[in-house]
Amino acid sequence: MGEPGSYYPGADCLPHPSPILYLLLLSILGHIGESQVQTPQCRIQKCTTDFVSLTSHLSPSLDGFDAEFCKALRSYSGCTHRTAKSCRGNLVFHSAMLGITDLMSQRNCSKDGPTSSTHPAAPVEPCNYHSRYHHQVALAGARGPEPQRPAFLFCGLFGDPHLRTFKDQFQTCKVEGAWPLIDNTYLSVQVTNVPVVQGSSATASNKITIIFKPYQECTEQKVYQAVTDDLPAAFMDGSVMGGDSESRSLLIVERTAGREVELHAAYIGVTMVVRQLGRYLTLAVRMPEELAMAFDETQDLQLCMNGCPTSERIDEEGHLRLPVLGLQQGGALAQTRPGPVAAAVAAQKGAFTLESASRKCSEKLEVKDIYFYSCVFDLLTTGDANFTSAAYNALKDVEMLHPKRERWHIFPRSGATSGRPAALSVLLVCLLTAAMS
Repeated sequence: MGEPGSYYPGADCLPHPSPILYLLLLSILGHIGESQVQTPQCRIQKCTTDFVSLTSHLSPSLDGFDAEFCKALRSYSGCTHRTAKSCRGNLVFHSAMLGITDLMSQRNCSKDGPTSSTHPAAPVEPCNYHSRYHHQVALAGARGPEPQRPAFLFCGLFGDPHLRTFKDQFQTCKVEGAWPLIDNTYLSVQVTNVPVVQGSSATASNKITIIFKPYQECTEQKVYQAVTDDLPAAFMDGSVMGGDSESRSLLIVERTAGREVELHAAYIGVTMVVRQLGRYLTLAVRMPEELAMAFDETQDLQLCMNGCPTSERIDEEGHLRLPVLGLQQGGALAQTRPGPVAAAVAAQKGAFTLESASRKCSEKLEVKDIYFYSCVFDLLTTGDANFTSAAYNALKDVEMLHPKRERWHIFPRSGATSGRPAALSVLLVCLLTAAMS
């Protein structure tokens, strides 16, 4: 305490430190303990910073100091209580709680009463992506421009298989075996494709694996897996949600038993739809662009992000190639005759012609866009009428999840709207060797 007679700052108020000294100590404590509270779930530093901001202009010598100080204390107390769950075991949090209790006692502040009109905001709920944006808007207020609205992306996979990438590119691919659709910091999605008919390179998806990676307190790792004839309404551990039951940050909803499920990851703003149509699965995904881009150079093989490798594509820049087998009626290509291998495959198929396939697809798809042509392609390639429903539902997923209505439909660049009987034949170039290779 120094030599007798010397002055020690604060010695005359050590039993009850002044409010201003407390503010200084709290601020210092916050910076010292900053490394403990960098994670978004414990927001005690934010509470402390706001309290210091609310009271730093107050002076004990001014009238009304106690009333305003108590209002700020009650706001500070409310803020710390709202972050108590995520701050368990945090030294700074417990020190702040003790300091609040001591200051309330010193200034005779009641626990109940008015709070500061600009009281510290409640910690942002970390398990709802949309809430975080709206909170940022509220904080911006008159202080500056509104934060940029989050941009969302869409990816879909269906049919033979047809891929719509995050960049709205439309491709038809072989990609037999297991391939990653999405692989980033938050999410991994993998599909497995198998041959549809013997003698053809056409494939379709019979297995989808989705991994939601651990994220703060919102969810532990959760794995969902669907295979043909087993489309569960639960994760592999038997649960139907991630995180706690209050936040519902990750949730599975069954729309049609054994046929359609939706997965909602509110904490990252992701929605997925998984369906089984016939013997095969389809997938549609909507997610924020900023999260979709959260990957490194080792995760560059993502079909949703970069499309299928060139060697795996069986289309030409969105123009599907119809197998010769289907072109038996109408148009100049009708004279083409299938070889022995093609004839053998034809015997296994449903004998769709270009005309009958077009008529079948028109029953569900009125607009002659790329989804209609994909439907025709699949019927001619596989003979399986279930692919009509796959194309129809894929378009419905776009209408439900794609953020921009003007991009729902994708039209081929030429010949799509001519109305001539041979237009489809001209558009969908006949290259059997590609599909049969």
